[in-house]
Amino acid sequence: MTSPPAQRTFDATSRLKMKEQTIDEMYGIPENFLEIEVRNPQTHGYGRKMFTDYEIVCRTNIPAFKLKQSSVRRRYSDFEWFRDVLERESSRVNIPSLPGKVFTNRFADEIIEARREGLERFLQIVAGHPLIQTGSKVLSAFIQDPNFSRENYNY
Repeated sequence: MTSPPAQRTFDATSRLKMKEQTIDEMYGIPENFLEIEVRNPQTHGYGRKMFTDYEIVCRTNIPAFKLKQSSVRRRYSDFEWFRDVLERESSRVNIPSLPGKVFTNRFADEIIEARREGLERFLQIVAGHPLIQTGSKVLSAFIQDPNFSRENYNY
């Protein structure tokens, strides 16, 4: 009497040696990791000079980034400039869009939170892309350098 097909498949694979994972392999730091968080929006100024900036927190062990941990602040207009530069630098990569410009009630908490989420999503996508990691001259500085200035880049 022959065994059913499912039983034969199991028997054939059960002879494969399964290597037990060590605790370090299960819970240790992965070979490459990148955590980017956009948080802590703060609104500054008065009247027509008001703006909101966002804290970018980065934790990584990817060599394209100069620091293992960093925290910087950037305005929405900085993100717009950064996206434009990425599009010019990376013709082979489709750069995602930023959350849209808001012209009315732009300092309302729910508007700022929606923008924060969109900026975080944008950064996670572009910073995680291997072609951008290896090809961009501004990626690391934008995400990690507290003294970052657009004027240092001729774009």
